[in-house]
Amino acid sequence: MRVLPGAVVGWDLSAALALGNALGVPPAAAGELLPVIEAVMVAKLNEKMDHSHG
Repeated sequence: MRVLPGAVVGWDLSAALALGNALGVPPAAAGELLPVIEAVMVAKLNEKMDHSHG
């Protein structure tokens, strides 16, 4: 993950693509799906961090 103090800003997509490749996920599918999944996960993680700190 890429983080700043108090916030998640994204994933290391190179690592995520490499993991997908190792698991046999077609690169085109990973390239289409990972950014969408990343956006949702980042939003939810930041929402959870905000909720637990406030």
